[in-house]
Amino acid sequence: MNEITVQELKEKLDRGEDFQLIDVREDFEYETSNLGGQHIPLGGILIEKDKLYKDKPVVIMCRSGKRSAAAIAQLEAQGFTNLYNLQGGILAWQAEIDPDMQVY
Repeated sequence: MNEITVQELKEKLDRGEDFQLIDVREDFEYETSNLGGQHIPLGGILIEKDKLYKDKPVVIMCRSGKRSAAAIAQLEAQGFTNLYNLQGGILAWQAEIDPDMQVY
């Protein structure tokens, strides 16, 4: 499974790179704090897989990296090859990039 660190993600965002960010956390988690990615909870990831780019990198994130890894496993079984798991999820982002971000 391909992975990306929060530092690498921040660099992509800062450079304005063309990629898709998908947040697979639940509604209340996304409302508490998010990085502006498209919100598709894990339970609906296969139902909504047509919303994911196939021709550009797709970074999938959650709280800690476990649910996003599960989402990637499901999607790779469907033929996706352009997915990256955000290591440590939003907790790592808060710890390394934005200590003022509200997490739970």
